[in-house]
Amino acid sequence: QVQLVESGGGGFMQAGGSLRLACAASERTFRRYALGWFRQAPGKERDFVAAISGSGASTNYADSVKGRFTISRDNAKNTVFLQMNSLKPEDTAVYFCAAGLVPLATMSAYDYWGQGTQVTVSS
Repeated sequence: QVQLVESGGGGFMQAGGSLRLACAASERTFRRYALGWFRQAPGKERDFVAAISGSGASTNYADSVKGRFTISRDNAKNTVFLQMNSLKPEDTAVYFCAAGLVPLATMSAYDYWGQGTQVTVSS
């Protein structure tokens, strides 16, 4: 069982600002897992944001965040990051990290999920 705990959200950001989210995992074999970030805005479905392979060599991004968000991981610290730049009000959502075997853009590829962290961006 992999436990995931997100951090870095919770405050209010201005549009155009930057924020870095982190997700810490309990699993000692962390590098086995691909990690993904998803987000869910009020009243909407949970959407894919970004994913990274176990080694970090492969990444995948939603078109809406390409060029603004960067996913990275530190396997020595069992942590995955999401650097968010040029934030927009439409980035407002609860952000979830998830662990699976392949860095795909679909929720069904991930077996373990964190509880989420709120990101709010005001215009």
